[in-house]
Amino acid sequence: MFSRKAYWKQPFRAGLRRFSRDAEGGVTIMFSLLIVTLCLFVGAAVDIGRWAQARYQTIQAMDAAVLAGGSVMQAADNPASALTLAQATAQRYYLENTQNRSPVTDDTVSFTSVNNNTAFVAVGNAYIETVFLNFARIPKLPLLDKSEASYSKAELTGGGGTTGNGNGKIDVEIAMMLDVTGSMAGSKIVDLRAAAKDLVNIVITEGVYARKVRVALVPFSEGVRLPSTANTKARGSPVDPLSVNYTSGRNTYTATYRRTDCVVERTGANKYTDVAPGTGNFVMTLYKTSNSCVLSTDEEVVPLSADKEFLKGRIDKLDISGSTAGQIGTAWAWYVLSPNWNTLWPTAGAAATYSDKTQKIAILMTDGEYNLQFDAKGIGTGSAGAGAAANGSSPDQAKALCAGMKAKGITVYTVGFALGGNATAIATLSNCASSSSTNYTAANGTELKQAFRDIAKKITPIYLSH
Repeated sequence: MFSRKAYWKQPFRAGLRRFSRDAEGGVTIMFSLLIVTLCLFVGAAVDIGRWAQARYQTIQAMDAAVLAGGSVMQAADNPASALTLAQATAQRYYLENTQNRSPVTDDTVSFTSVNNNTAFVAVGNAYIETVFLNFARIPKLPLLDKSEASYSKAELTGGGGTTGNGNGKIDVEIAMMLDVTGSMAGSKIVDLRAAAKDLVNIVITEGVYARKVRVALVPFSEGVRLPSTANTKARGSPVDPLSVNYTSGRNTYTATYRRTDCVVERTGANKYTDVAPGTGNFVMTLYKTSNSCVLSTDEEVVPLSADKEFLKGRIDKLDISGSTAGQIGTAWAWYVLSPNWNTLWPTAGAAATYSDKTQKIAILMTDGEYNLQFDAKGIGTGSAGAGAAANGSSPDQAKALCAGMKAKGITVYTVGFALGGNATAIATLSNCASSSSTNYTAANGTELKQAFRDIAKKITPIYLSH
């Protein structure tokens, strides 16, 4: 018997079966597309991860390279002449620090100087080839953006610091006390000249990032010689000649001493302060049997100056003679940094006030024990008719002066040169230094030069400015 209801059910069921088959095919296609998309995302993540790691390693290598190359230029007498060596040094550092980097292509990173040789930079780019993103027609990724064409940049001029002096940089004043006593004969004085000039080259620079850096020179031996214009202001009007009566056995004798052009200690309540010179606070004149001080006019104290060539010229003229009155050199390393003594110097050589706007640094260099002190008249103890040491031993005086300097905020660096294990000299310099990191010993000329370079780089460090 024919059933209309059954007749209509058959086509409906067939349609459902056809739809089911069609849906299964569509789901398969959609699922396949989804799998491909997920694979691309995962693959892209792998490529991006490789890119990020390679980029990090590249930037780190570039930073290390520009600092190394910049150091070469900074230490050179003429930065431009050192460019080739700096580039080779930077390239070597770059290659050494990218040895474990993922393989890259089209690496054009190189190094050069800019800003009139006051900065050393990395330029160029490098790319990493993709594996999965290549399917999306992205065959490689640049490790640096176009805006980062000189990503790593080493400023050779120091800088930084927060001050209120208008340019955000701390000015620097440096006093170099330099031992020119007789024990510095031969290669030692040659080594000292080279090391001191190296420091001047490094700390005094030009450019938009440069800080204002000035350097004073304080050569010392049996005393310190001042410019003639400063003598009266520092010591008043000492008598000449000076006669001293003394007895030896049953006899009385008279020793005659002459005023020299050198000065020595200060006595009284302010002997270890930087109170301005004046009545009751003058320094003493060095008196000797002749009126000759062993320091020549070429070895006078040089007040603060930013004239690099002038300073190096004066360093080249340093000669040697005399004993080691290190407390005198220490005192004058302080006085040239003290605003209280500015009346002795031309305006250009005047020290700034004590404040956070100026970093004041004393570098005390010697090759031996301080061994000369003076009586209350300015005559070296042990001389005929001389009295007892007015201020005690030379090393003790130096340590007291160093304490006064440090109390004023002056950073004290010490450099002992070929001390030969002299315990007194080692102890004096260690006590004077602001910290163990500012206390240097050098056994030979190479180490002396390295010590001065290290100090210079601490004073005006190269820094990265991306």
